[in-house]
Amino acid sequence: MTSTMSRDFLPTGGRIFTSVPDLLFIPEFVFGGLVWMLVASGELIEFPNPLGWVMFVSVFCFIMTTLWFFIFLCGANQSGIWPSLDAGYHFVAVVFYLSASVSLANITLLRGGIQFLNATAVGLKIYRLDIAAVVMSYLATLLYFIHAIFSAIRWKRS
Repeated sequence: MTSTMSRDFLPTGGRIFTSVPDLLFIPEFVFGGLVWMLVASGELIEFPNPLGWVMFVSVFCFIMTTLWFFIFLCGANQSGIWPSLDAGYHFVAVVFYLSASVSLANITLLRGGIQFLNATAVGLKIYRLDIAAVVMSYLATLLYFIHAIFSAIRWKRS
């Protein structure tokens, strides 16, 4: 018996704005870009190595999501391997962002203790930027996780 399902599993063109996992591209851009900007606007003097990882993850995922978005938009995602690549990329992004979020939260806690001891206006501003970066990082992690789950479901159906 032959299957009546079509091989068109991934949306192309404007249809990416109407499918559930692919609709998350836009908020992933926004929150990933905000993490990048908020971390870059803080001072990187005290703890450069973990913040370097956070910057790598946010820039890497921002660029890869942009490429992924344009691949989907142009319709170059119609071969049979793309559903598994989509699920795989988003799971890697979740692992990367989760590790970066935990690292960023740890740095923010350490920096918060130092800022409360110094209690300057500039220190408090940087601390608030760090808190905002942590929140945006966890939101980006959640969005990539939801996208990964829906991509995995789509991959299993293909």
